[in-house]
Amino acid sequence: MLSEAISEGILIVNEQQRITASNTAANKMFDYADGELNGESLEILLPERFRDGHEHLFSGFMRKGKSRQMGPEVDLVGIRKGGEEFPLEISLNPFKLLQKKYVLALIKDITERKKAEQTIDYWYQIFDESLNEIYVFDAESFTFINVNRGAQLNLGYNMQELGEMSVMDIKPEVTSEVMKRLISPLLSERREKVIFETVHQRKDGRRYPVEVHLQLSFIGKQKVCVAIVLDITERKNYTQQLENTVEERTQQLRQALKAEKKLNELKTKFLSLVSHEFKTPLTSILTSTSLLSKYTETGHQERRNKHIATIKSKVKYLDNILTDFLSIERLDLGKVKYNMTTFPLSRLINEVVYDSNTLLKEGQRIKYPENIDGIVMEFDEKIMGLALSNLMHNAIKYSPEYRTVELRVSKGENQLKIDVVDQGFGIPSEDQPFIFDRYYRASNVLTYQGTGIGLNIVRQHMHNLNANVTFKSELGKGSTFTLYIPINNKEKDEKNSVGGG
Repeated sequence: MLSEAISEGILIVNEQQRITASNTAANKMFDYADGELNGESLEILLPERFRDGHEHLFSGFMRKGKSRQMGPEVDLVGIRKGGEEFPLEISLNPFKLLQKKYVLALIKDITERKKAEQTIDYWYQIFDESLNEIYVFDAESFTFINVNRGAQLNLGYNMQELGEMSVMDIKPEVTSEVMKRLISPLLSERREKVIFETVHQRKDGRRYPVEVHLQLSFIGKQKVCVAIVLDITERKNYTQQLENTVEERTQQLRQALKAEKKLNELKTKFLSLVSHEFKTPLTSILTSTSLLSKYTETGHQERRNKHIATIKSKVKYLDNILTDFLSIERLDLGKVKYNMTTFPLSRLINEVVYDSNTLLKEGQRIKYPENIDGIVMEFDEKIMGLALSNLMHNAIKYSPEYRTVELRVSKGENQLKIDVVDQGFGIPSEDQPFIFDRYYRASNVLTYQGTGIGLNIVRQHMHNLNANVTFKSELGKGSTFTLYIPINNKEKDEKNSVGGG
C-alpha cells in the first residue's frame, strides 16, 4: 500500500472517533503491533488531561469538513502504549467513503525537532543573558546582526539602533582598515581566535576599556564574526593601583636604602670620630701618668701638679664625650624625662659663666649680660644650662686669643632670647645648612677637638621643650647662636626672684 511507503504515521478515524486503520509508521510511533489499534478509541493515543475537551474539538472539525493543520499555536502531545508522552505535529484531512465520514490524520513525531529547538532556545538564553557583551556582525561590512542584552545595557543602545550601526560606531579608535587587519588571520584560517584590547564608547559618550575575543562563524553561507567582550575597567583600575603601589614601595625602598647608606656613613664617621677623640686625650693621660713616676722628689711638686691637672682635664673631656653619647641614646629612645622648675635666670647664667671661665684662652673674656636680675624662668634648668654651656664652650673654642664672647639677654612677651656672640672663625656658607646634623663639623675647624654632636643634642632638647636654637654666621667675623626659651611668668624684683629659686 502507498501508506506503507510514507515515513509519517497515518491514522484513519470515523465519526465515532474510532480508529479504522493505521499504517506501520503510526503503529511504531505509538508502540503498537500492526492491527492492534484497529477499532480502538482515538483517546488511547491522548494523555488523560486532553481527553475531556477533545470530543468537542473533533465534532467541530467534522462539521466544518475542511483540511487543516491541527493546533498550529498549541504544543500537541501523544502517548505511547507504555505511557510515555512525546510531541506531535498533525495534519487533518476529512473525506467520505460509502456515504460515511472519515478523517485521515497525518502524524509526525517531532521529538528531535523539539530537542533542537530547546537547545537553540537554551543557547540563545545564554547568549542574551550573558553578563559579558556579545556581538554578531557581518565579516565584510562589520554591521551588527545581533547584539545581546548585556551589550545593549552597557552601551545604552537598543537592538533597533544597533541594527543600523557598525563596529566602528562603538569603537572610536578603530577604523575599517584596522578591523580588516584584525580579522584577516580568521578569514585565512591562520588563527581560530583573535584577542585584543580596545575602547568602547557608550551612547552618552563615555568610554570604557574592553578585552575582545573574536571568532569567525557562519549564518548559512554568510560569514560573520562573533565577539565576546569583557569590560576590563576594574582590571585596569586594579592594575593602575598595583602600579601605584609598586611605585610607592619602590620609592620607600629607595628612601630606606638612602637612609641605610646615610646610617652606614654615620657609623663610619662615628667610629672614626671616637677613635680620634679618645686616642688624643688617652695619649696625654698615658704620657702624664708615665712622667709622674719620674718626679719623686719634693722639688718636683709643680711638675707633678701640672701633669695631674692635664690628667684631670683629659678625663673630664672624655667624661663629657661619653655623657654626650649617652644623651643621644636617651633622646633617640625617647627616654629623656624633663623636670620643669622655677628658677632665677641670673643663677643659671652665673654658673655657666663660672664654668666657662676655666676654658678661656689667653686674653679672652666673657661679657656678662645686663638687666637679668629680675627674670624668673619656668623651664628645665639642667637642660637650659647644658644648652647654654655648649654654646659658650663652642664660642670660646672657636675664637682666637684676646677676643670677647658676649652674652645678651632680651625678654619678649612670650619668650626669652639669649644670644651667644663670638668673634671667632665663623662658619663657611656651604657648611651652614648641616651645622645641627649629628657628627657634622664645619670644614674650617676639623683640626680642633670635637665630636659634632653637641649642637645636635641642644637642638633636640630645645624642640622637645617647645624652645628653639638658631644661628647667624659670617666667615672670618664670628657667629651668633640664639636660644629662644618660652616664658610664662612676670618679672619680679631681684629679692623675690632669688627667694623663689
